Amino acid sequence: MKRNKIALAGTALFAIGALALAGCASGGGNEGDGGSGAAGDPDAIITTNGSEPENPLIPSNTNEVGGGKILDEIFAGLIYYDADGKPVNDMAEEITTEDPQNLTVKLKEGMTFTDGEEVTADNFIKAWNEGAKLSNAHLSSYFFEDIEGFSYDEDSELTGLEQVDDYTFTIALNKPASDFALRLGYSAFYPLPDVAFEDMEAYGQNPIGNGPYMIDGEDAWQHDVQIDLVRNDDYEGGRKAANGGLTIKFYATQEAAYADLQGGDVDVIDAIPTGSLPVFADELGDRAVNQPSAVFQSFTIGQFLPHFSGEEGQLRRQALSMAINREEITETIFSGTRTPAADFTSPVIAGWSDSVPGSEVLEFNPDEAKKLWAEADAISPWDGEFKIAYNSDGGHDAWVDAVSNQIKNTLGIEASGDPYPTFQDLRTKINDRSITTAARSGWQADYPGLYNFLGPLYATGAGSNDGDYTNPEFDELISAGISNPDADAQIEDFSKAQEVLFQDLPAIPLWYSNVTGGFGESVDNVTFGWNSVPLYYEITKAGE
Repeated sequence: MKRNKIALAGTALFAIGALALAGCASGGGNEGDGGSGAAGDPDAIITTNGSEPENPLIPSNTNEVGGGKILDEIFAGLIYYDADGKPVNDMAEEITTEDPQNLTVKLKEGMTFTDGEEVTADNFIKAWNEGAKLSNAHLSSYFFEDIEGFSYDEDSELTGLEQVDDYTFTIALNKPASDFALRLGYSAFYPLPDVAFEDMEAYGQNPIGNGPYMIDGEDAWQHDVQIDLVRNDDYEGGRKAANGGLTIKFYATQEAAYADLQGGDVDVIDAIPTGSLPVFADELGDRAVNQPSAVFQSFTIGQFLPHFSGEEGQLRRQALSMAINREEITETIFSGTRTPAADFTSPVIAGWSDSVPGSEVLEFNPDEAKKLWAEADAISPWDGEFKIAYNSDGGHDAWVDAVSNQIKNTLGIEASGDPYPTFQDLRTKINDRSITTAARSGWQADYPGLYNFLGPLYATGAGSNDGDYTNPEFDELISAGISNPDADAQIEDFSKAQEVLFQDLPAIPLWYSNVTGGFGESVDNVTFGWNSVPLYYEITKAGE
């Protein structure tokens, strides 16, 4: 993947379809490269890898990949994103914007949830109010913060949502947000049926959706094992399933998933274990996938940790960043399937740049790293061991060890990884702020926009701000950028906001991830999308 700038198509970012993602893909998994293109058995079940969801399957309370993968298959929002990240109307007939602060949504008529209830404007309005309610403490509540009536201080109604008729509602924002229409394909904005509000927790264990798939009965979710989905024949959107269903197996290790792919026990996987990266292309041939995706990797050091606040913390973060040789790790450990980070976003997102002022802090510079660490010691001498927490079920062992060794060798301190058995175990510690170390972090884009890599992770109080970072200058810049419908001016504000991030380093950028995966000999029409997730609904499989 070359670090080429990707241009915006169109000038008005607040119009549906105005932001076009320039696709850059290579290897197996490009559209048309998944096999012969045969129709296959329409009732065949596709098996894939996944992870146990962190929480019950409630759209606005899910902000991790395991649960998100399931929700995106069983629900349909106003729009969805195609393989290149372009928005396509799903439940929406049309979304119109008079300006970046006022939108009108007209729904398609006759769309239903799997219990037969028709999808109407009220299902969106009630679901969004439920997600925004302070007392519910939903993890994605901040996605509603731009809607009039939202409050971080008390329960309140989203007064900016107004139903015009059964199939039409308007959205009034409390400030201009030029990409708000583009956000509406994210899971937080999915509708909910009336039955969900009778017992939300119970509903989350067996949710009724309106997407291309549905959960296959009350026992379909076998916790820590797998979840079984079947085709929803009543779905009339653009993601009509070409297969009979989807079984998502929850693997404890990437090695196990890859072994099952090679053994024919799983059809498609979207992660290759680190140890197999040098050889998987040879082993799988044209069934190997290695293409850029909207995934950013880092590790986060909480502002609340000793030695990492104020001036001392800023100096130590910069020293740690300069102690890491990203080029060496991406080549030796990842075999070129990662690209050293040049910013806090992703090269596949329109407006990306590799020349943001301050990004030199990402360059390997051991002499400067030692100097900065010494300056921090002059403020308060370092004590203890620097640790990076990570989940053992995610294939992170090798790079965490490499980063820790580089820090240890450069700065002359004790450094090591701190493994947790599962992703859920790690996220629990991070979410309740009982974590006492740095922790691996990253971002798989919710929608194809620069703001999505900045606001949700680093804005004061944002739901995925794991390190409790706050900087008024950063907040003002991203607010100005998202309020500006002029594409060039918006990108300039986001660039300035990243300059602030490079000074403070609330997270240490590491690299951009390609999606590396593969598929079996019995499946065809395999396409991996802009955000690294296979388009499962397109996959066909030969009958047995």
